[in-house]
Amino acid sequence: MKTDRPTALITGASRGIGRACAEAFAAAGYHLHLTCLQSEDTLLSLKQELESRYAISCHASLCDMGNYQDVAKLFSHIHTLDVLINNAGLSHIGLIQDMSPDQWNRVMATNLHACFYTAKCAIPLMLAKGRGRILNVSSVWGCVGASMEAAYSASKGGVNTFTRALARELAPSNIQVNAAAFGMIDTDMNCCFTQEELGGILEEIPAGRMGTCKEAAELILQLANAPAYLTGQIVTMDGGWT
Repeated sequence: MKTDRPTALITGASRGIGRACAEAFAAAGYHLHLTCLQSEDTLLSLKQELESRYAISCHASLCDMGNYQDVAKLFSHIHTLDVLINNAGLSHIGLIQDMSPDQWNRVMATNLHACFYTAKCAIPLMLAKGRGRILNVSSVWGCVGASMEAAYSASKGGVNTFTRALARELAPSNIQVNAAAFGMIDTDMNCCFTQEELGGILEEIPAGRMGTCKEAAELILQLANAPAYLTGQIVTMDGGWT
């Protein structure tokens, strides 16, 4: 097993975009650290599959990315890192007046605070190597806002601004920071919509369909391999919706 390959950390890797990223980066020869919140059996199965198929090393861990103590413990076992992919996310649909402060705080912790926690821990590892990539998974709702998803929109808007600001901070150190703002991607997060609601949404998308997790992962892998001069960008992939 080659040890000189690059290493990536992918959060929220048990399903959806995170799982697709794990498969794409493993196929590209990356050693991996994968996390999820609670689907341990699924994550361990993915770890075994990727190690067997691609001859890479893969570490799988349960981790609440919205809890700094959990993130710090995770990074105590990570000694080298080339790419950080902040994918773990949480949605909440409902009227803002019906949302509890605890629900609001949970969305913010998972979607936004986690980006700070992981960056804080990852940056020293990247500085030691003289290079690094931080890639944040965002949403078009962070750019325009969505009715009934105020907390999610606010958290992803924060991710976008955090991305731009951190990119400026880290550019002199050869660490690039970018985000992928996705539109409607076919993930479990969108299973909450009825067929009628989904049909109405698809009518507004020029491409006429949802994006796939594989397409999302391909974009993130491209950003990981993009020229170093590309930093501080929110790259949108939404089938022409915006």
